Amino acid sequence: MKLLELKQSLPAGLDYWEIKQQENRDQAVFFLDGSMTNNNRSSSSGIMCRAYKNGAWGLASSALGDSASLARICGKAASNAELLSKHRGGKAIHLPSNPAQGEYLFYTKKQPWSFAQRRDFVLELDNYVKTKYPKLSSRQMGIRQDETEKHIITSDGADMHVMIPRSFLIVAMVDTGTDGPVQGYRSLGGFGQFEDIYSDPKEVYEELEKLYQEVQDMKDPVYARAGSFDCVLDARLAGILSHEAVGHTTEADFVLNGSIAGDFLNQEVASPLVSLIDVAHTYDNTICPVPVFIDDEGTLAEDCVIIDKGILKSYMHNKESAAMLGHKLTGNARGHYFSDEPLIRMRNTMIVPGKDKLADMIASIEDGYYLVESNNGQADATSEFMFGVTLGYEIKNGKLGKAIKGTTMSGVAFDLLKTVTMVSDDMYWTGSGMCGKKQSIQVGMGGPAIKCRVNLGGK
Repeated sequence: MKLLELKQSLPAGLDYWEIKQQENRDQAVFFLDGSMTNNNRSSSSGIMCRAYKNGAWGLASSALGDSASLARICGKAASNAELLSKHRGGKAIHLPSNPAQGEYLFYTKKQPWSFAQRRDFVLELDNYVKTKYPKLSSRQMGIRQDETEKHIITSDGADMHVMIPRSFLIVAMVDTGTDGPVQGYRSLGGFGQFEDIYSDPKEVYEELEKLYQEVQDMKDPVYARAGSFDCVLDARLAGILSHEAVGHTTEADFVLNGSIAGDFLNQEVASPLVSLIDVAHTYDNTICPVPVFIDDEGTLAEDCVIIDKGILKSYMHNKESAAMLGHKLTGNARGHYFSDEPLIRMRNTMIVPGKDKLADMIASIEDGYYLVESNNGQADATSEFMFGVTLGYEIKNGKLGKAIKGTTMSGVAFDLLKTVTMVSDDMYWTGSGMCGKKQSIQVGMGGPAIKCRVNLGGK
């Protein structure tokens, strides 16, 4: 991305402004049973200016990324803010400031792989699966990579240039079970360009074996019983719970609009074993799946400790919500495309690992379930949720039993978290999904496994 001289177009007479130049780049190649089904490369880019005047925002954007367009949209954003401020009632809010400056450009230091190298990597894996698991009905495999590059300046002194890449190896296996087709799915990878994550197909064999075994387990499942049971939620499922059912309720714009979390600040909402953090960029000396070093308002991004040992401690903020609630800035203002208004969004939401072993957690349950994967779900501002469970197992006398048919788990997240009695000592991140909140955006979610009380839909 060729950078523009953003400061040449500074609007005058405003309380605050920000200018963003951004490019999103995507590429993917996929195969179904050895035949290419998708080979795509795309990019979108443009410029945006957001202005603030007497408590009103004005925004303008353009896909024409040149100096003339930049001057035009800055003037348009300023006039929009001026116009709206004349019709706005109430007192203007003074926006807080914690500006940051820096470059965070994570281009690979290796020789970038060509399309042919990526294609051959996938085909070699596909042939391995075809040869080792010949009875599979179908297999799908591919690589997806996205890069987000931004240059942002703000009137309070922020100046950042970032390029964040993410790469994923997607694998699906289909087999025939007693009730019809069953499918297993894996998204492997995360932060970085593909050649920084994988160098040899053999590095994936262990995960492929795990996926194949899960598919075989699902071929002859039993129904889960309806009711409330002691369960172990695998890290893959606990991460979704922390994002969907807890994280959204503690985004400050939802709090200001009536989220139940607004009533619980500094109160107990979970077991003392539970701490939940929205991590800005680094956890345990490792960069998270969606690192945010400086947010789209130029604010220094810092970890937001949402729950600390069972106590609700804070919300995620942008400048306006922090001003309205009198809280510290967290750096959670994010937009996915150049034209997107920055909204309060999660970054990498996780439950902090505990001290228990997963095997001991399963062994502690006489009659319950081990719930592993979810394919969909919903939650609302009360923290009430319902998730589909696509992979799970019976637990009988402390041992795993048969896989269960697809079912649902539901409840109120803050009630469920109060029942947590064990937290595993491992950590698992997922980052291939997109969160939809007016705009889709990349998010990371993760954590350990947790033992808790869960309501299951059953047959």
